Amino acid sequence: MSVENINHTEENEHLRYDTCETVLEVKDLVVHYELEDETVEAVNGISFSLKRGQTIGLVGETGAGKTTTALSTLNLLPDPPGVIKNGEITVCGHKMLELKPQELEKIRGKEISMIFQDPMTSLNPVMTVGEQIAESVRLHEGISKKEAFERAQEMLELVGIPGERAIDYPHQFSGGMKQRVVIAIALACNPYVLLADEPTTALDVTIQAQVLDMINDLKKRLGTALVMITHDLGVVAEICDQVAVMYAGRIVEYGTLEDVFAHTKHPYTEGLFNSLPNIADKNAELKPIPGLMPDPTKLPPGCAFAARCQYATEACKSAQPEPTYFSDTHYVLCTRYYEPDFRLLTRGV
Repeated sequence: MSVENINHTEENEHLRYDTCETVLEVKDLVVHYELEDETVEAVNGISFSLKRGQTIGLVGETGAGKTTTALSTLNLLPDPPGVIKNGEITVCGHKMLELKPQELEKIRGKEISMIFQDPMTSLNPVMTVGEQIAESVRLHEGISKKEAFERAQEMLELVGIPGERAIDYPHQFSGGMKQRVVIAIALACNPYVLLADEPTTALDVTIQAQVLDMINDLKKRLGTALVMITHDLGVVAEICDQVAVMYAGRIVEYGTLEDVFAHTKHPYTEGLFNSLPNIADKNAELKPIPGLMPDPTKLPPGCAFAARCQYATEACKSAQPEPTYFSDTHYVLCTRYYEPDFRLLTRGV
């Protein structure tokens, strides 16, 4: 994209951003997949918020509820079987769960957009990549087909692909370049919020680093807030300001990057860090978390992590833990910190 167009776009976005400090807010979100014989409790009461320019990392194993959270944020859950049982999602003043389909079309891509997990299935194989980028621009900007295609070429240049390749089809691109095209589509209208669902999972290590650097650079340049969904703690350390560790549909630890990485509190978060290779000692054995995540159709009445936790007591199995706050920005769901002496020490911190 030319410098003139970038500057012009940034000026327009600055005007929009000035009207909204908190660009994304999720409150008490509960999502179930209601099947004929069973109900999958995918998300079980999570809350978080994001200010403009900030990045939050949703971290956890497969099945933790990260992608369901993102799809709910866009109000894109497959219905049936997906049902939002409770909660409120606000994108710059828009109540996403209360909008009609026509109203949502005006917001998706323009104010909130998403990079889907697999670029192979995210792109239409019978349309050129330029047409797919231009489609979003024409829908939201109301410009001519020619102008939209020129914007598409500029967006390709912005993500490191020659603009003349806008006439090529997805099968003519490598996996890494397909992911860049998906990113170009997501950023084409400079959204307030960008949801990135494991955008580097399908890429090799060197391309992963390039894509992450590019996302980080574009985020800073365009002022976009970012929700990074990943199971890779290295990715979180690279680009996130806040971290939400998810397990069985709940946020079990939440805090700033420093809170979670330097002052780890939840046993599950501790287990994730212990599972990482020790680069300083190549002979050190990995310490995997024992067991498996519980069946989301039969979640236990108490802490879902109790069966895998080395610190678990009978109290953990009887009721859901309430949050314990270590600061204004850092809390965990864990009964380890319920002792009166501990609460007295941490109260008001």
